[in-house]
Amino acid sequence: MTVTSQGAARDRASAVEVDVAIVGAGFAGLGMATQLARRGRESFVVLERADAVGGTWRDNVYPGIACDIPAHLYSFSFRPPADWASRYPSGAEIRDYLEQTVADEGFADRIWLRTELRQAHWDDAEARWVIAAGGADGSERTVLARNLVLAVGRLSEPKIPRIDGLDGFPGQVVHTAAWHDAVAVDGARIGVVGTGASAVQVIPHLAETAEELVVFCRTPPYVVPREDRRYTEQERAALRDPEVAAEVRDRLLTEADAAFRQRLGLHPDIDEIRARARDHLLAQVADPVLREQLTPDYEIGCKRILLSDDFYPALQRPNVVFEPSALESVIESKATARSGRTYDLDVLVMATGFEAARPPAAVRVAGRGGRRLSEHWSSGMTSYASTVVSGFPNMFVLDGPNAALGHNSAIYMIETQLDYVLGALDYTAERGVRVLEVSAEAEEAYTREIDERSASTVWLTGCDSWYVDPESRRLTLLWPGTAASFRERNGTFDPAPFLTEPDKVRR
Repeated sequence: MTVTSQGAARDRASAVEVDVAIVGAGFAGLGMATQLARRGRESFVVLERADAVGGTWRDNVYPGIACDIPAHLYSFSFRPPADWASRYPSGAEIRDYLEQTVADEGFADRIWLRTELRQAHWDDAEARWVIAAGGADGSERTVLARNLVLAVGRLSEPKIPRIDGLDGFPGQVVHTAAWHDAVAVDGARIGVVGTGASAVQVIPHLAETAEELVVFCRTPPYVVPREDRRYTEQERAALRDPEVAAEVRDRLLTEADAAFRQRLGLHPDIDEIRARARDHLLAQVADPVLREQLTPDYEIGCKRILLSDDFYPALQRPNVVFEPSALESVIESKATARSGRTYDLDVLVMATGFEAARPPAAVRVAGRGGRRLSEHWSSGMTSYASTVVSGFPNMFVLDGPNAALGHNSAIYMIETQLDYVLGALDYTAERGVRVLEVSAEAEEAYTREIDERSASTVWLTGCDSWYVDPESRRLTLLWPGTAASFRERNGTFDPAPFLTEPDKVRR
């Protein structure tokens, strides 16, 4: 036996064996853990690289962070309704909700914090996943799992654009997803790069205290009124009733799904939402030059439609400069836009999104024959039922390929996937199946279905957005349909397209 194999043998001897290993403790991972804990059938652990749960809502703590989906739709239907203070929840409220979920459901001891996925590979002989995990302190742990659930999400790896000289900027550079208390914004000269969902929330708050705020805008967004409001005490009391909360959730879901007609470019739906955004701009921006600079030149709905009542007013403050071009270079403290205009800055805030189309975690997962998930997805993410991948047995991906929406709640989609995974686990247990792997043919057929559904949507016809894979030009992030159609298509596990291997012990 070689030294390497001796080390591997020792690692396996001290390994933790579970039925399910979950990677990620955001909404998807905690939802999966909640369902497994309630069933009490499968042993499980949750690997989380950070020091707390919450995922996106743990990492994003910039000023003004909030959700743009109503609270009663952006929460688990299987959890008692939370006492939301307003229609749209703040980031802190959502983080508290997730932390309370862990406490109430009683699985905190099965969450391994500060434990990052290093590598996961499928062991064909043992029919299980061998997972190497570790922490920043150098600790190493091995997990042997019959099933692997990747719940790393799409908004976990901040994206920093290539800007000449950025590394030499003497001031602070911070991505909105890495905000911290030491960011010195009061009285500072601040540059914000980007005008997406995070930017429209943080800009009004930074504008209140900055000496000067420069907003670098490559592409102006469509913005509609947010119209948030706080609930009265009577409303809050009524909404704590599970039946009332469920009725509100169902109504909100149906109303949001109706907006999918806009994404198909259907009239009058797309005309109405375009007019709403145009009227909002006209009502809030009087200066014709600024209004023209803020008018998008692409089809509405292709990029995320943003909700804000204070973004446009913030841009018109005397200490705010709207720069209608991208930040191109930095020389010491001087930032130069594509227009050629330059600005002296102390702080650069990157509201530039995430590496969503190509999840970095994919390079750490190897399926049959050692083929990495990143290689399988080299031409863009693909799957079957938006949850399983050919060549990666007993593995489930939550909030991954074609499992998000541009018009409705991600939590509803996650719950649909949870039902699918639980159905698969039930099937393998009842039938004595130790290996469950979707066929390549089924994945290819599903991919063709996605492409056909996507062809007529604004995401492929209206502009270039982060929803589309940068190389294949396929729509890989969004489900090209309604939330209800996703559940109808993918909410129930069907064993027909799977290759199975029986459990040798039970034969």
